[in-house]
Amino acid sequence: MNETIQVLLNRRSVRRYQPKQITEQELETILQAGMFAPSGHGSQPVRMVAIQRPEIIQQLSKMNAAILGTSSDPFYGAPTVVLVLADRSQPNWCEDGALVMGNLMNAAHAIGVDSCWINRARQEFDSPEGKKMLQDWGIQGDYAGIGHCLLGYRLGDYPKAAPRKADFVVYVR
Repeated sequence: MNETIQVLLNRRSVRRYQPKQITEQELETILQAGMFAPSGHGSQPVRMVAIQRPEIIQQLSKMNAAILGTSSDPFYGAPTVVLVLADRSQPNWCEDGALVMGNLMNAAHAIGVDSCWINRARQEFDSPEGKKMLQDWGIQGDYAGIGHCLLGYRLGDYPKAAPRKADFVVYVR
């Protein structure tokens, strides 16, 4: 079977991470894959923020947990978080951001790095605290949070795929 298809069929979300940081080369490879995701009319409305500073990850985790209504770590101890944002002034901003997230996770799997998409980035970065963070990072404009791509090395066994539902595909021929 084609290697790309194998990556797409075998990637799973990982929810327990070792504290060991991914390498700079791994991070750059994954980010490059995100940069080459398709976008509507080639507009490239997405910005990625690669975060490896533990105090920033912890701050984002607390913000995310508050939205979720929990005190647990929704980032599962991942040592790297890639925040994906998209410019709301572009017509396909949400879809374009989702394509970047998919590329990040599939590229990570292809090179032996585990990942997980964590939601609630939109609520985080619509908040005054989130808007201040973007401003501090030099990101100006009307950016919406698409998601957090957790990156790291799993702690424990690799997750198994859930069975696919019977009516997943409808053929119209």
